[in-house]
Amino acid sequence: MDLTHLRYFRAIAESGSLSAAARKLKVSQPTLSGAVQSLEADLGTTLLLRTSKGVTLTQTGRALVEAGEELFLLLARTEERIRGLESEEEGTFVLGCHESLGAYFLPPFLAEFMAAAPKIEVRLHNGSSGEVREAVVERQVEFGLIVNPLPHPDLVLLPLFQDAVAVLVSSAEPRCQNLADAQVRLRKGPLIYAGRVGQCQELIGRFAAEAYLPDRRLDCGDLELVKSLALAGLGVALLPERVAAYGHPGALVHLHPELPSIPDTIFLVFRGDLHRTKAALRLKEALVAYGRRLAPGVMP
Repeated sequence: MDLTHLRYFRAIAESGSLSAAARKLKVSQPTLSGAVQSLEADLGTTLLLRTSKGVTLTQTGRALVEAGEELFLLLARTEERIRGLESEEEGTFVLGCHESLGAYFLPPFLAEFMAAAPKIEVRLHNGSSGEVREAVVERQVEFGLIVNPLPHPDLVLLPLFQDAVAVLVSSAEPRCQNLADAQVRLRKGPLIYAGRVGQCQELIGRFAAEAYLPDRRLDCGDLELVKSLALAGLGVALLPERVAAYGHPGALVHLHPELPSIPDTIFLVFRGDLHRTKAALRLKEALVAYGRRLAPGVMP
């Protein structure tokens, strides 16, 4: 059904005649007659009857006017909502990150942001940094918090804060007084790590090259499990410092500061052609501001 024809028909019904509607709309009477005929052909019914005093709506004509009013109201509300999404702080966005990163970043960020922007809805997408990057490229995710992302011609990468995958132990263990003691402790094991994390594999390679890779190793699939085992004092752990520190400040410490670690940078990633509505910009700016507020040096 042509909406212009429906608007013409509504004007005819309101004016009571084709001539009056033509003057109101500033179109010709044949144009209005053609619109009515087109509607009647589409709907298979007679919508109005011409009389000496003007036009009279049939039963189906009156029903079309009523339905048309509902439709035009819906269209007006839709237009208002779309304009609001463009210019107001209102909308829905998907934020992606790794579960362990989200565990320390998201609770304080979302508590702050949801209170400040109640009409902006944030939905979460969890996956590895590589998976989140791909989801941003494929437009499944608007914003990604990604560790050391690879560049992509369609993506904007904004650095937020630093982290590092380091060699950590329970603070209940006796402190190693020097690097040699720390290497002996590491060689004793067991070494607890997430084998799917590239930084852990890199550290294991370094330990092997320097002949202090322990024989006893626990390869976990999840950083949170690595953390739990380390907190229980089961061995030496390879963990991102911020993952180790959140929720248990001071419970895990460096085995020794001179042991190798792998520095990480966490970036905010989004597409360069992101639709920059007011709400999208508000969320992006909030993520950048919060990420850059995170204090450096989280581990003793």
